[in-house]
Amino acid sequence: MIPSIADNLSAVLHTLPEGVRLVAVSKFHPAEALRQAYDAGQRIFGESRVQELLAKRDVLPADISWHFIGHLQTNKVRQLVGKADMIESVDSDRLLRLIDRESAAAGVVSRVLMQVHVAAEETKFGFSPDELLRWFEEGGYRSLQATHLCGLMAMASNTDDMERVRADFHRVAELARSIREACPDLCGFDMLSMGMSHDYQLAIAEGATHVRVGSAIFGERQY
Repeated sequence: MIPSIADNLSAVLHTLPEGVRLVAVSKFHPAEALRQAYDAGQRIFGESRVQELLAKRDVLPADISWHFIGHLQTNKVRQLVGKADMIESVDSDRLLRLIDRESAAAGVVSRVLMQVHVAAEETKFGFSPDELLRWFEEGGYRSLQATHLCGLMAMASNTDDMERVRADFHRVAELARSIREACPDLCGFDMLSMGMSHDYQLAIAEGATHVRVGSAIFGERQY
């Protein structure tokens, strides 16, 4: 018998220690699949395309917490602001400033994570650790009007070398600690979103508060 989405979800949840939240990565899966996970108790879903998130948001229950986890193009910011409960993929100061302006104009406060690039691949987006620490040390966050910086998001290197993966996660956790030490006035900066279906256990061991799991719940993506 093929395990159902509810069975898969239950299996993943049983591996999470207390205090670690699951973001069910639902991108490219139909709303019906999300509904099955919702009916099994899941409330946080991750999407990587603005139009897909908005379309699913319109047809699924209102108490779902939508996390945007993909590369956010600047021309899509206005559509997303006020519709996503968390933007996990803020990968530049320019994008952050635009989110802040659009949030202020819409009368909302956007919760975001700063994306850190620690992976070996150049194709991934994000700040380098040194660049992001310098940004915080220089007080780049203090002028934000309608944005709450909640923590960091990262992806590990795409490799079978689990020691490299662990080292990537460790570096992100160390960066988060360095930022908090450098910025004692930074409030609520306590989220660490890292780890996916194949490596989330390592991410948890290094301090992840949120893991982004898709294929282990929904099966392979349906493009």
